[in-house]
Amino acid sequence: TTRRNEHGKVIGVVGIGQDITARLAQEREYSKLIDNANAPIFGVDTQGRVNVWNQCAMKLVGYSLDEVMGKNLVQEFITNEYKDAVSTVLDEAMTGNETANFEFPLITKHGIRIEVLLNATTRRDEQGNIIGVVGIGQDITGRIAQEREYSKLIDTANAPIFGVDTKGSVNVWNQCARKLVGYNTDEVMGHSLVKEFITEDYQASVQAVLDKALDGVETANFEFPLITKAGARIEVLLNATTRRNEH
Repeated sequence: TTRRNEHGKVIGVVGIGQDITARLAQEREYSKLIDNANAPIFGVDTQGRVNVWNQCAMKLVGYSLDEVMGKNLVQEFITNEYKDAVSTVLDEAMTGNETANFEFPLITKHGIRIEVLLNATTRRDEQGNIIGVVGIGQDITGRIAQEREYSKLIDTANAPIFGVDTKGSVNVWNQCARKLVGYNTDEVMGHSLVKEFITEDYQASVQAVLDKALDGVETANFEFPLITKAGARIEVLLNATTRRNEH
């Protein structure tokens, strides 16, 4: 700051300092932790330009730090069909609304599509001002491929297989079930299995079996009737198995 005498004449300078040694050390440690993390981590500034790209991101996507820094993440590295969705997630994080478990694809340097599960976290400076977004990702390409294979095996199995969610609404209905009962997938998905497809005299007992399975208690060889689309009654021997997610 300029120093003046009582007549306004410049007589020197006064410097007011601040010790930022600890802050710089903390920032370096933070950068080191990010760079060495075993998950792909990237960051963008308020303009959407890459300013963080750790080693795991480099290995996963194939682009070096020099190839991505300063580039627009969405425009240059996100597939066209997901550009709007990813932009929305980043824009929301820029306003403080963070997003967890958002799935989207990235294209590697070699043109391979990989599936990423993203947590988008708002990044702030020491005054609390928003300065960008940090994304912590997880490569779920293998899991997605496994789920597709699992779905294919279920759909082509030579036994009727159905699934319900925690509310009892149908979310799995394979080809054999379609042939046996006569309803196609669109006619059953999202509908209550018990209320709409089980005879009234068996609704309570089938619901009890499903409720037990949802609590982790599985049932084998339970007999109950189903009513086909044509109105015929068929007898089914059921194994009710609990379905769990990856957690």
